[in-house]
Amino acid sequence: MNTIEVLSTLQLMERLQPMAALPRHHLAQLAVHCTRQTLGRASAPILAQENSRKLVYLVRGEAKLEFSDGSFRVMVGATSETIHPLGRNGEQLLAFKPITEIEILQLDEELLDIMLTWDQLSDPGKKGIPMGTRPGATDRFSVQQLTQGVLAKLPVAHIGELLQRFERIEVKKGQIIVKQDDPGDYYYLIDSGRCTVARSVPGGVIQLADLNSGDAFGEEALVAEVPRNATVTMKTDGVLLRLSKTDFVALLREPLLQWIDWDHARLRVTEGACWVDVRCPAEFQYDGLPGASNVPLNELRRMLPSLEVSKEYLVYCQTGRRSSAAAFLMSQRGLRAMVLTGGLKGCHQSLPGRVFQ
Repeated sequence: MNTIEVLSTLQLMERLQPMAALPRHHLAQLAVHCTRQTLGRASAPILAQENSRKLVYLVRGEAKLEFSDGSFRVMVGATSETIHPLGRNGEQLLAFKPITEIEILQLDEELLDIMLTWDQLSDPGKKGIPMGTRPGATDRFSVQQLTQGVLAKLPVAHIGELLQRFERIEVKKGQIIVKQDDPGDYYYLIDSGRCTVARSVPGGVIQLADLNSGDAFGEEALVAEVPRNATVTMKTDGVLLRLSKTDFVALLREPLLQWIDWDHARLRVTEGACWVDVRCPAEFQYDGLPGASNVPLNELRRMLPSLEVSKEYLVYCQTGRRSSAAAFLMSQRGLRAMVLTGGLKGCHQSLPGRVFQ
């Protein structure tokens, strides 16, 4: 959509239910995910089953709705009845057909439900949630953050608690947020601003990445329980949301990490899953699993864009420590990743003499 089309769709969404309950800035983000379509009166009927995962609104014109009990009803766009999606009032809608030229608006139902869930759980005026000075409203997060990666996979039961635990801190340009070799203490989400990630090595400093609003950092040390492996410095003034190690483990790491044993992992590979070895290249060359890809943990952030969202990844290392950190990083980017329980060492110990192939 161009800017004019997005604005027009936004104005329309503000009149439709239940999306009208969302704040305007989130409606603006959702507007780009909507599709609007004009259908002539000679168009074939639209089958409800083919649109079962979408909310469909009759914006303009007249349409005939046909139901599973043989009944039908004529609906007219831009009326009090059509501010609600078609077929969402308990009736078994089979199809609808244009009587005149019509316009419909469609939006993924799960996407809207995720946004409404976060918004309602974070509203300080609902369910008595005391927000205080901590962030909680969904304006702290973008649609992308809430529908992809780590926050999208968070169990619903933990959302309200998580929102209460994030602490909002203002930071300045040049401020060091995370220092290499320090113990892990917080997980960070960038609300606004930019920062750079660098690692000190013999002979100099390597610039690893630049992070922007919506990105996260600090999870490797918390997941793998090791010292920080890089320094993060603010490139601009900004605002960060941080979560303590204790809260991170309880509310994010444990619910989100998925583990798989050797036998089930081998079965998943036959069904198309991919092995990912996150150890050092020398380790991988020595005893990497046949068919596995070597993506060392320290290179993972750089290589994440090359991994396919459509695939399932089975991540392993020697013990499960590095692979759990890798799987969490992958989950943050919306990838499906499972950790081999106990790593290769655990499999060898539980299955002595087993040939890993």
